[in-house]
Amino acid sequence: MTHTRMRVVRAGIDTYQQPVVYMHRECEICRSEGFAAMTRVEVQLGQRTLIATLNVVVGDLVTVDEAALSEAAWSALAPQPGELASFRHPEPAASVGALRSKVFGGRLDESQYLALMQDAVASRLSDLELAAFVAASAGERLDQSETTALTRAMLTVGQRLDWGEGLVLDKHCVGGLPGNRTTPIVVAIIAALGYRIPKTSSRAITSPAGTADTMEVLAPVALDLPDMRRVVEREGGCIVWGGNVRLSPADDIVIRIQRPLDFDSDGQLVASVLSKKVAAGSTHVLIDIPVGPTAKVRSDAAGTRLATRLGGTASALGLQLDVYRSDGRQPVGVGIGPALEALDVLKVLRNNADAPADLRERSVALAGALLDMVPGTTPGTGVARANEVLDSGRALAKFLAICEAQGGFREPPHAEFTADVTAGASGRIAAIDNRRLARIAKLAGAPGSPAAGLATAWRIGDVVQRGQPLFTVHAQSRGELAYALEYAATAVPFALEEAA
Repeated sequence: MTHTRMRVVRAGIDTYQQPVVYMHRECEICRSEGFAAMTRVEVQLGQRTLIATLNVVVGDLVTVDEAALSEAAWSALAPQPGELASFRHPEPAASVGALRSKVFGGRLDESQYLALMQDAVASRLSDLELAAFVAASAGERLDQSETTALTRAMLTVGQRLDWGEGLVLDKHCVGGLPGNRTTPIVVAIIAALGYRIPKTSSRAITSPAGTADTMEVLAPVALDLPDMRRVVEREGGCIVWGGNVRLSPADDIVIRIQRPLDFDSDGQLVASVLSKKVAAGSTHVLIDIPVGPTAKVRSDAAGTRLATRLGGTASALGLQLDVYRSDGRQPVGVGIGPALEALDVLKVLRNNADAPADLRERSVALAGALLDMVPGTTPGTGVARANEVLDSGRALAKFLAICEAQGGFREPPHAEFTADVTAGASGRIAAIDNRRLARIAKLAGAPGSPAAGLATAWRIGDVVQRGQPLFTVHAQSRGELAYALEYAATAVPFALEEAA
């Protein structure tokens, strides 16, 4: 160790995208620089620089002459064995003034949002400051012009794909609906018809499975940009994890802060979705908005407000966008959880007799609506075209080809432990709580354990008898199964009424 330089080691601690540096409290640099716990520290390693949050160690995790880096910091700096890093206080973030203005209710322009996003990507803003930004933007605190400005700022600090001449189709669901895994089916249908659809998808944020989690059960999804381009050029479509291609890194950071806070904001949602769509090179995008009392969008009025905000922002960005309103009152398909949803997807693509009818119908409707957006097509013919591709097996063949191009197809795994949860009374299902179903699946281990989750085929209006299984919980350990069953016993997702 020299005066301001110290050997760096790998802490082996996952801080989920947040760069953290660990130093002993007796470290000379800590004492001389006045570093305290949660101080922002600039770490320089050769030509590489990173701003990280300091955690002070009082035990023997690190020695006084070394600094340990979290997985996020280690990945960003990529140190060589024995390499020395220098540490100092960083310059104040240029966007602090804009952040304070937003916190106190001010409206920001595009240059101010750009400064915020640049500082966020450069780690110059702490998680506390980012949380303040998320809170100050929650609810209806971003108007249309601010939403567009934030979207443009997110685009500017990321990468953009250029697919050349021609259409690039895409679809997105705003979420909140368990089992709604239409994307793999839609991508297969669209690509089988010869259109480009390079789909970047997210992992679960608050749900039991994101599209990337489900697709990863069937094929690799952590492709980089060259591999993603190779797959699309070969097969016309892909389904990859957006976090690995980092088309909108500022949005990834904002989502990391939003996840534990669970603050809804139409403006941030629109900026998140459309920044990634434009960055992916999309020209025509269909947005699925499920509406239901326990979905993300809970009323028709809220759906209309969101659709208006999406349309206004897309128009400002030169993006062709349509909105598809769907039923968000109940889950889609049978499975909830990565592997269980993947099984549903395969059943639909394979035209199995026991394929979930609602998942097929919704996928065909979305694919049809997207096809109807293509210039020069006859309006209203998309659904028939989608059905023909699915019935003929062309969609399955294209899906398997995409899987092979991404690294190889595999069948979904099955959970080691299962248990049925039965109806405590007889009656007609009057309502289904999507959030409770999702919570049960997460307690069972989803999405961390891909085979975990739950399966249910019951729908609103069905009549059940006392003692009939309402759903089956799937888990990889007895402990997770017990957690899920304990919650399910007190938070029943199905509301029953007397059958006529």
